[in-house]
Amino acid sequence: MSEAIEILALCCTGLYAGYMIAFQSGVMPALREADDASFTLVMRAVNRKVPGPLFLLLFLGSLAFPVASCFIAPDGRGGGATVLLSAAATSALVGHTITAVGNIPLNNALESSRGQGDERAARTAFESRWRVLHTVRTLFAVGAFVLTALAAVR
Repeated sequence: MSEAIEILALCCTGLYAGYMIAFQSGVMPALREADDASFTLVMRAVNRKVPGPLFLLLFLGSLAFPVASCFIAPDGRGGGATVLLSAAATSALVGHTITAVGNIPLNNALESSRGQGDERAARTAFESRWRVLHTVRTLFAVGAFVLTALAAVR
């Protein structure tokens, strides 16, 4: 059971970090080139579609499985691995907090601006703050994955 939880921790943190990196390195740079109306249209659609079942599994699992791994230790695992998993869980928690208090309110504000006719203002209020927050939460997601991977090889 404990090895399965550790594998799930590694998979969820890795897949979630990869998702965040793909958005950071592909989606947002592509949208930077879009006009205001296209940018806001796409981001609103993304914000409605992303919180689906698979994303939520990765989002929640990237925190829950490292935490669970701290408490369900396999025989012979040293304390160093538990410290790494605790750090991974903390990193995931910080990233999730950034999402909850930063990115999601910006997503909601962008959605609320739909139909008001000033897509430039909507983009301006959203894009730069969202990008900074996304960069920081991506770093925390990658950190959670690296720490989980290091714990797995201990």
